[in-house]
Amino acid sequence: MRRTVSLTAVATLATAALALAAPAGQAAVATSSAHGVTVAHACAAPTKKGQMACNALQVTGGTPRSAHAESDLTAAAAPSGYGPASLQAAYNLPSAAGGSGQTVAIVDAYDDPNAESDLATYRAQYGLSACTTANGCFTKVNQSGGTSYPRGDSGWAEEISLDLDMVSAACPNCKILLVEASSASMTNLGTAVNTAVRLGAKFVSNSYGGSESSNDATYDASYFNHPGVAITVSSGDNGYGVEYPAASKYVTAVGGTSLKTASNARGWTDTVWSGAGSGCSADDAKPSWQKDTGCASRTVADVSAVADPNTGVAVYDSYRSATGWMVFGGTSASSPLIAATYALGGAPSAGSYPSSFPYAHTSALYDVTSGSNGSCGGSYLCTGTTGYDGPSGLGVPNGTAAFTG
Repeated sequence: MRRTVSLTAVATLATAALALAAPAGQAAVATSSAHGVTVAHACAAPTKKGQMACNALQVTGGTPRSAHAESDLTAAAAPSGYGPASLQAAYNLPSAAGGSGQTVAIVDAYDDPNAESDLATYRAQYGLSACTTANGCFTKVNQSGGTSYPRGDSGWAEEISLDLDMVSAACPNCKILLVEASSASMTNLGTAVNTAVRLGAKFVSNSYGGSESSNDATYDASYFNHPGVAITVSSGDNGYGVEYPAASKYVTAVGGTSLKTASNARGWTDTVWSGAGSGCSADDAKPSWQKDTGCASRTVADVSAVADPNTGVAVYDSYRSATGWMVFGGTSASSPLIAATYALGGAPSAGSYPSSFPYAHTSALYDVTSGSNGSCGGSYLCTGTTGYDGPSGLGVPNGTAAFTG
């Protein structure tokens, strides 16, 4: 059963939940926003080590600041939540011209039987070109690359819809490969990552996480060490604290922000979302391109994008008890957005580690300099500041230059 929580509580609730070692997807998420919404975790919490939970948060009550934000809708009724036009404008994405010929893979657990039809509804709503099996834009496979799909799961189906819609929003010209793992175990999800790469995807989004463990080095070597492939992973929705596989040194760990319109030259502003995961890994070594000095091991995150349900995104999902148009947040939104931004920048060169690219192009990111996701003595590991910080990493996209080699 999904758990509903209020986002009007103070941010320390998320930190306290992590201190009690609550698994990903279970602890209450909190924010200091005065305009809080109520959310429910889409996926069930893990019950044992090696299991993952998706990082999708469905808004179940209240009104997000992003309600009715689009100005170019093709339908009479405007779904609540940011849509493609807003996200492209906020992050200066060349979506009309970029991404052609690139494939973004989405890795999730279980089956969403309505994935293709729900994607069609989303894209039609916003005037995006059709992305179907028939025209070669959309492909769905199981973790081995076949078409015998796992059992359906309504929570993971919401995650799948969120992922597919965010790739579409940021990169309408990209092809999409959905790889469905047999279960939410790291072994099955990792096998799905390998299948995505084997089938040719150069961009792979993973919107799930769980506790770090002594097995992480083995998982790194077995599933995430793919030179020439941009692999993005959600940093988590429980505030200050680290999840795996975001802690893998081979991936781009994607944090979360609150995205609002602003009277500045950009027209938008991002602040740290209180639920975004961040901190020092207990098990993964620091990659050579990460230079922050307050953490001797791998630091989470690398970059970020919108994740706050209070400034959530529009998603369409109709599987089982889903209601159609909904608003979602969580770093499950930011990971596919960043994967699609990598795709807009073009295929990474062979042998490269795309997680290093933003570190070589920091001026091509909008810095996130305020907000906090918990208590860490006021250090950059949980506090937005000029330059690198844990919750937002190096910042949010300003075009695609930071995501190219």
